[in-house]
Amino acid sequence: MYKYEIILWWSEEDKVYVGEVPDLPGCMAHGDTHEKALSSVKEAIAFWIETAKELNRLIPKPVSRKKVSAL
Repeated sequence: MYKYEIILWWSEEDKVYVGEVPDLPGCMAHGDTHEKALSSVKEAIAFWIETAKELNRLIPKPVSRKKVSAL
């Protein structure tokens, strides 16, 4: 399992949930539900990394995020 940050958001324009991976340029996917968007973006991460390896391109390491404490 990859440990990249995934941002899920609702696209009012497209009427779908969008998942994007900020650490992997252009890596995003969508789905009708949070679950489908998350599943699709996980597949996109694997495909992005596989393609980068085939092209001998640099694969960014996941950026470590600081935990935000509850108020």
